[in-house]
Amino acid sequence: MKFNPLSLRALLIASTAILVPAFALAQTETETETETEVTPTEAETDAAVTESSSAETTPAPSGEEDIQVVEVVVLGRYIPEVLRDTSEVAAFLSAEDLERQGDSDAASSLARVTGLSIAEGRFVYVRGLGERYSSARLNGSPLPSPEPLQRVVPLDLFPTKILENVLVQKTYSAEYPAEFGGGIIDLRTLNIPSENFLEIGFGTGANTETTFENGLTYYGSETDVLGFDDGTRKLPLAVRNAFSTGLRIVNNNFTPAELTRIGQGFENAEINLIQSNNSIPMNGSFDATGGAVFDMDAFELGIVGVLGYSNGWKTRNATQNDGELNGGILTELSTFDYVSTQQDIGIDGLLGVGLDFGDDEVNWTNLYIRRTTKEARSTVGFDGLAARDDRRDRTAWYERELLSTQVDGTHYRGDWTFEWRSALSSTKRDAPYEREISYVIDPVVGGFVYNPSGSGSSNSISFSYLDDKVASGGIDVTYEQALSSARNVEYSAGVEAYTNERSAQTRAFSFIVGSPPLDFGIRQERADFLFSNFNINPNVFVIQERTGAAGAAAYDANLNVFGAYAKVDAEIIPLVRTAIGVRYENAAQNVDPLSLITSEADPDGTPGVKNNYILPSATLTWNFAEDQQLRLGASQSIGRPQFRELAPQQYFDPDSSRVFIGNPYLTDTEILNLDARYELYFDRGQAFTVGAFYKNLEDPVESVVFTQSAATFQTYLNAPSASLYGAEIDFKRVFDSPFSGDWMSNKEFLIQANYTYSKSEVKASAGDIVFPLQGGGQGSPATDFIVDGSRLQGQSEHLANIQFGWKDDVARSQATLLATYASERTTARAPAGQPDFIQDPGINLDFVYKKDFELNGREFSFDFKAQNLLGEDFDEFQSGNGGFVQVNQYDLGTTISLGLGTSF
Repeated sequence: MKFNPLSLRALLIASTAILVPAFALAQTETETETETEVTPTEAETDAAVTESSSAETTPAPSGEEDIQVVEVVVLGRYIPEVLRDTSEVAAFLSAEDLERQGDSDAASSLARVTGLSIAEGRFVYVRGLGERYSSARLNGSPLPSPEPLQRVVPLDLFPTKILENVLVQKTYSAEYPAEFGGGIIDLRTLNIPSENFLEIGFGTGANTETTFENGLTYYGSETDVLGFDDGTRKLPLAVRNAFSTGLRIVNNNFTPAELTRIGQGFENAEINLIQSNNSIPMNGSFDATGGAVFDMDAFELGIVGVLGYSNGWKTRNATQNDGELNGGILTELSTFDYVSTQQDIGIDGLLGVGLDFGDDEVNWTNLYIRRTTKEARSTVGFDGLAARDDRRDRTAWYERELLSTQVDGTHYRGDWTFEWRSALSSTKRDAPYEREISYVIDPVVGGFVYNPSGSGSSNSISFSYLDDKVASGGIDVTYEQALSSARNVEYSAGVEAYTNERSAQTRAFSFIVGSPPLDFGIRQERADFLFSNFNINPNVFVIQERTGAAGAAAYDANLNVFGAYAKVDAEIIPLVRTAIGVRYENAAQNVDPLSLITSEADPDGTPGVKNNYILPSATLTWNFAEDQQLRLGASQSIGRPQFRELAPQQYFDPDSSRVFIGNPYLTDTEILNLDARYELYFDRGQAFTVGAFYKNLEDPVESVVFTQSAATFQTYLNAPSASLYGAEIDFKRVFDSPFSGDWMSNKEFLIQANYTYSKSEVKASAGDIVFPLQGGGQGSPATDFIVDGSRLQGQSEHLANIQFGWKDDVARSQATLLATYASERTTARAPAGQPDFIQDPGINLDFVYKKDFELNGREFSFDFKAQNLLGEDFDEFQSGNGGFVQVNQYDLGTTISLGLGTSF
């Protein structure tokens, strides 16, 4: 709710007669109604927020003139502007916060916010709710995702260099889409700069587990270092020609000569041969940021551009085991160790153009983000399902790309404000040539030799592709009506529509033995010789397509949403602000499995999810004392299954080494949200807050692990219900140095700390049913899959952050120590009877130092960053039933980064 600046003059009249009766009685005016103007201080002008002014004429005793009594109460002096504008429970990361924390991407920065934690380094969990219950928006518009398993965009894609600020809203309000559980994260990019600037920076870094240590790699192509393939990984022409026939590539559909030609078309040595690298190189990065502003008399034109490149390495020496129940005791079934080295290449680009006409603003934002991962992995251990020692060598290449163009405008017409926005965004994920080769121990040679499995499961080649698009548009209209010189009511309404379309497919192949048995000498050959053209013929290896049938390999999906809302935000009662809204939303979500083999019939479509919702929301803000206020909120919202969770298509996740498959029988989650928060502001940007929250979820989506046909899968189902409740506390204070001396006296110190306690329970009682994938749409007892009283997936009982640092304007330097803690959280439901999969994120301690200096007349900036100083590792396990299984564990190492930048 905004205030008219012209009313500030009336707000600051120097009469407080009601609060100080003696002063009021002593004041007599010579006219019936007189107001004395008092010039406000700068702090009051900039920050006075929730102000109340009421006036009444008090009858004077006989023979005396009337006295005009004016009440002025100035409250909320130091509440930050972004928190004034919203009546909701929210958190805000300013440009200063992003700079001080020194994080390279949005996901890392948001881990510092009260109640937020990060999973897999990419996805934000708000108040213990998984990424499915949080939605990210860019400049107010929805975004697509390049992730096969999620519809929400991973926030590690967004470098902090392109961001101006980030708003996290934790209570639902009607102007946002109904898909809300934990919070809305709105990323705001750079816009019109205040002055012309150009900054260039270079960075380098090292990790104790990776840099100059042993790792793995493979050749790939000559342009891999740029994050682009030179065509080496392109699907072979002979294979594309075979696709055009619409037939599955097997020996019944093609002649031996044709199969030989197709098989020999696949790349070999460049992709298959894993090599050891005894000195993994250092990380490196470059970025350039520039902006210009032009005064065109009638309007102001601003241009901002960002260009960035990064190249980093990450080696994992990991343990990965599977468990089983043996006589009711949890024991290890399979035990593996693996070494994986990833090379991550990033390219970022932003071009923003803004026009400011005074009462009219128009912005055009173009964003390009590309992330490429090149991975080589070797896994060795005992496969309990196959009852043998095994080695699996894997190479992969993943390209993720996001392109977004947005146009938005704001127009002020007196008491009316019109806002509109439109956006077209697309993401792509391309994973060509994912190759895996399996080896077994041979007792004669005493080492690993190729596993000649007749089924072809001993080697695989897959090509997968995902294309996700979002087109959106919205209009908001606001009318502001004055109730008095200090209070007003704001009426707002709007509509938003967006469509999200996704297409995903996977083609899979393997070489089977043409004329068994395979010669033992060939089984001992190195990978590049093993699958050389010499061995691809009807007598040795024959190509066979293993693309899934009946919709298991491809799907098209779409989500169409139309929403409309109305909201009233008013201070009817002085100092009490109430925002009440209602949202209508209509949505239809469909996932249609497809057959990539045209000669095979398309499968039946999934049921889809179609619903209409009317969702109320209300918040109350009581500014009851100087710089203190109380917020209360209640709302209803929903959560939707993600495309991948509905699609009955198998997908191998390289991070967890699990195969995922969707469940078309999922439905929406309905959520009740209750919030309360007390806020005390010491100064602008300095505060103490404490709050509580409660959420009730009907039909929450949960992940479930099951074993079938000697393989382990992870799928999804709707649990009957769940609840989440907890409390948050946050403190931020800046104070001058209490020390004397040249080095200490000029420093301004910062201490910021927050803590979140939350507890959740998933409920599954006798008589409750769920609809798992295995049931084919038929209900099963919920207690077969879910332990009553277990916590929601992704929810940590304890979250804590602390920042301590100083800033010295004289020395032009600053330093910050940052600690982040998250307690254990559930990552997946284990097979029936087994304890859940648990991850222990632990404590992450970082240190950031920045220094500006001048050299030869040019300004430079130097920054030093040390991450994970305590050496916390990644730890996922099962514990219970009398046993312990290390599901996934590896050391993350400590990362040291150096950066040097200059401005022109």
